[in-house]
Amino acid sequence: MKNIFLSKTYIALAVFLVTSACVFGQPEKKGKSKKPLIVFVTGDHEYSGEATLPIVAAELEKNYGFRVKVLKAYPNHNAEENIPGLEALKDADLAVFYLRWRKLPADQVQHIEDYLKTKKPLVGFRTTTHAFNYPKGHALEKWNAFGEFAFNTPPGWGGVNKHTHYGHESSTDVTMIDGVADDPILRGVGKTFHARSWLYQVLPNYPSNGSKALMMGHSINPNNKNAYDNPVAWTGINSYGARIFFTTLGHPEDFDQEPFQHMVINAIHWAAGKKIPKTWAGPMQIHVPYRK
Repeated sequence: MKNIFLSKTYIALAVFLVTSACVFGQPEKKGKSKKPLIVFVTGDHEYSGEATLPIVAAELEKNYGFRVKVLKAYPNHNAEENIPGLEALKDADLAVFYLRWRKLPADQVQHIEDYLKTKKPLVGFRTTTHAFNYPKGHALEKWNAFGEFAFNTPPGWGGVNKHTHYGHESSTDVTMIDGVADDPILRGVGKTFHARSWLYQVLPNYPSNGSKALMMGHSINPNNKNAYDNPVAWTGINSYGARIFFTTLGHPEDFDQEPFQHMVINAIHWAAGKKIPKTWAGPMQIHVPYRK
């Protein structure tokens, strides 16, 4: 009898624990605040976005009240035709892209297009100006202009050899543009910093769609004697009606610069419709090597 009693007791306890676990695992009740979800989409051959952005994502989740999901090209950064998990964009409140010359299948691109049609915000880095590289005549060739229609980058930048910079031996002095010091994205960033990225030439086609330039880049040791200054960060509304932040910076050494980190954290808050944090959680340790 004693054994039967103990068995019944253990069964009752097990049922209680399972029931409790189900309750504790339920979604937050309606009316209760829900942390915004940021989905990071990476795959860029060269700049290790799949290594730098997860560190940024972890910081946003740990110190700034976001939920995050990082998607990577599979099986590695050179895999141009597969980024598993893009269906996560369906639940995203903000999408962050760092891509270069992808050839994703139509079903994966569809997840990106569906997100764009929601008019939810986007943040983009550097080679996302030429995120896709489908051959001429391909059914998805229009996506070679992803940077243009999603981030207000200059027309014609999609595809191979359609973008211009001032050489891998150069770097960039970055300066706040006059009259934008009160922009919330620049809070705590400072007026100047140095970036390892070689400067992308976006003028004269930029700005477009009423974009607002925030930081200007000046090439140091350019490979062109006629090099001129170009914007390196801007905000705007894209062709879908979504708010965007884009920066042509993004070399892994840029991510180790506190002013750049500060601008990125601020920009993500701004894009997500959140107040810029008054308290800076401090610099991140991002020591990721450049691949070339």
